[in-house]
Amino acid sequence: MAVRDSESASESLGVDVFRTKLAVYLLAAFGTGTTGALIYLNLLRISPDAAFSINWTAYTIFIVVIGGIGTLEGPIVGTAVFFLLRELLADYGSWYMILLGALAVLAMMRYPQGLWGLVAERWDPRFFPVQRRVRLDEPPSA
Repeated sequence: MAVRDSESASESLGVDVFRTKLAVYLLAAFGTGTTGALIYLNLLRISPDAAFSINWTAYTIFIVVIGGIGTLEGPIVGTAVFFLLRELLADYGSWYMILLGALAVLAMMRYPQGLWGLVAERWDPRFFPVQRRVRLDEPPSA
């Protein structure tokens, strides 16, 4: 987080910015490569339409809209909801995409911050605290 906020400040505190960026890049590349390998193992074929289908974009947008943007927890919740709905709506054939779209539009209108935003607003749980938050401490009483 220090490198993200200010490279020069973190470097002045002794953080090796280049090594940190390289480590993050390698970790992200490993995760992305592993995910791609698992996807192609699941599809059992390698073709452009398998990787660049419009469904991938629609799924990603749905997951982020339902779960909530701006947090790490939101897309995790959105993914769980997406796979649950996909299993429940599998019997409806291609209509499930229309139902998912309608659900996404309703969720955007009713809960603009997504399901995780609704939970965070009410109970304020933070499993991956990577955001800046303002804490309003009460002044000490005399």
